[in-house]
Amino acid sequence: MVEVKSINPRTGMMLRNLGDGSTACDVDAACCSAAAAATALEALGRSGRASMLRMMACKFESRRAEVIGIADQETGLGIERLNGELSRTTFQMRLFADVLDDGSYLEAAIDHAGETALGPRPDLRRMLVPIGPVAVFGASNFPLAFSTPGGDTVSALAAGSPVLIKAHDSHPSTSNLCAELLRGVIRDVGLPDGTVGLLHGQAAGAQLVTHPAVKAVGFTGSSTAGRALLDLIGRRPDPIPLYGELASLNPVVVTERAAKRRGSSIALGLTTSFTASGGQMCTKPGLIFIPVGDAGDDTVAQMREHLRDAPPFVLLNERIRDSFAADAGALRSGRSVTVVHAGDVGMTDGFYATALLLEVAVAELNAEACEEHFGPVAIIARYRDEGELLDRLGTLPGSLTATIHSEPADAEFAQAITALLRQRAGRLVYDEYPTGVAVSWAQHHGGPWPSTNTTHTSVGPTAIRRFLRPLTWQNSPERLLPLELREDCVEIPRRIDGQLRLASTRPGVIHHSVCT
Repeated sequence: MVEVKSINPRTGMMLRNLGDGSTACDVDAACCSAAAAATALEALGRSGRASMLRMMACKFESRRAEVIGIADQETGLGIERLNGELSRTTFQMRLFADVLDDGSYLEAAIDHAGETALGPRPDLRRMLVPIGPVAVFGASNFPLAFSTPGGDTVSALAAGSPVLIKAHDSHPSTSNLCAELLRGVIRDVGLPDGTVGLLHGQAAGAQLVTHPAVKAVGFTGSSTAGRALLDLIGRRPDPIPLYGELASLNPVVVTERAAKRRGSSIALGLTTSFTASGGQMCTKPGLIFIPVGDAGDDTVAQMREHLRDAPPFVLLNERIRDSFAADAGALRSGRSVTVVHAGDVGMTDGFYATALLLEVAVAELNAEACEEHFGPVAIIARYRDEGELLDRLGTLPGSLTATIHSEPADAEFAQAITALLRQRAGRLVYDEYPTGVAVSWAQHHGGPWPSTNTTHTSVGPTAIRRFLRPLTWQNSPERLLPLELREDCVEIPRRIDGQLRLASTRPGVIHHSVCT
């Protein structure tokens, strides 16, 4: 049995030993408890689950200092960054409570019985219902917003689906505390403890995705791990969906006009973006296309200057540190690669890396340069003309984001770039930087393979769609229908006999929590 250890990445030393990882019996018991809790969670109703989520937000706010302190010890991400992440986490909880109040996510539709051009039609009523227990895999780089209390967990609970969380081994103590806070609220609203389960260890994760009680998986991690989970799911007698956020290159294009007019600000923005949180963000720009010529040279030179005095960055764990070192060595040895900047870590304790910025001609780009490399590394690809750039963009892998820096006079060129990149990204960014993912209705955090294996977003209200399934009631007695499909329901938008009917008693203001 593998022990669960909490490690301080700044020193490489163990903070505490949490004991053995979850056993096969632990996993089975948690899965069975989650299945047993599903009925009660759904029966809590939209308003009950909305209240529960707002209570969770208040609970985390009340324990903010404790949560952030433990997370900082285990991740080295810093108090400021983690404060922002906890605010994002509680915002997500309240936002999904608002989604439940709104009710449009149910896609409720009623077709009354009657004659049609195709003959008689029975009474049909359709809406989305909870999919069942969901396995959620915590992410190493976001111990709060994409882990135990993160968007996958919150959207699943909002949907009415119990959650089984596989804690990430980079922050087990943080996961334990967060699970404790979630369960405290679960008990307060009268739900079974099995509504939220927490498990530790790689073996537990593998068993989770194959357990018959689990009906969907939310995963944030490497494409290698994602493929392994897909293989396990494929061997189930009843394959289930895996919603994976995997690897992303996040290409950036800078036109010559943009480099001439604002190369200095672009250099600062790109440098800040690819080194933010030690380059350990899924939206980190990994490949930057900059034109050959004086304007491009100046932009690259300014990026080098911004990196000159940058201190080493703490990485999340030893595995990431070793992988970064191996990737950096392989990339630096590539044919025709120029090292723009490479610092010296200068320390032996802890898990650190310095920023690495490389340069290569577009014609010399190889497959390895077009893969995600986790950590503070970026590759600048110098292109000679528009044709060379467009040809290369057409071969890039799928990404979460793609960014274009251009000027108004580049309109036709920028449109051609957009036409190519829209096939390869889930979010197009213009004259800004891809790091930072706003939580909103219009957000999409996903993209073509290998960035994800799904068309659904993992950020924003429509992330709830992953953990729901459609169900139709035909000729059902009114008493057996859910409230949202009964004739007298006017609280949510519904499509009735083909016509969209808006809610007539929609709340006039958003229900913000008042934490006491």
